[in-house]
Amino acid sequence: MNTKKMTILALSITLALILSYVESLIPPLAAIPGVKVGLPNIVVVFVLYKLGWKEALGISFLRVILVSMLFGTGASFLYSAAGAILSFTGMILLKKSGLFSHIAVSVAGGVLHNVGQIAMACLILQTDVLRFYLPVLILSGVIAGIAVGILSSLMVSRIRIDSWE
Repeated sequence: MNTKKMTILALSITLALILSYVESLIPPLAAIPGVKVGLPNIVVVFVLYKLGWKEALGISFLRVILVSMLFGTGASFLYSAAGAILSFTGMILLKKSGLFSHIAVSVAGGVLHNVGQIAMACLILQTDVLRFYLPVLILSGVIAGIAVGILSSLMVSRIRIDSWE
C-alpha cells in the first residue's frame, strides 16, 4: 500500500470516528431510543464507491471496534457489529449488481443495520418481542439512508482521488 492510499484511509477512519462522536452528542431526533442519522456511514459509502469494498469493509469494522472501545460497551459492540455485518453485506451486493444508485445502496445499508441490531438484541435477550420495534427502525433507516446516500453521492461526485501511482 502506498503512502497516498494509506493517508486517505487514515483520514477516512478519523472522519468516521469524529462523525460517530458528533452523532453521540446529538439529542435523539425522535423520542425513540436507537434512532440515529448514521453520519459515519457517509464515509463508509464514500469509500465503498471511491476506493472499493475491501477498503470500505476495513473502515466499517475498524470504526465499530474503535467506537465501542472509546464510547461504548461490550454489548454495544455486539449490536454494532451485527448491524455492520448485515448492512455492509447488503450494500456490497446491491452495489455490485450495478442496478442501484448510491441512495438505494445507502437506504439498504441503513435498514439492514437496524435489522441486524434487532436480531442481535433478540438473541442476547432471548425474546422476539423486539421485532415489534422493527417497523419504526425500518422507517428511520430509510430516512437516514436517504440523507446519508445524498451526502455520500455528493462527495463521490465532487472529491477526486487520482490513481494510486
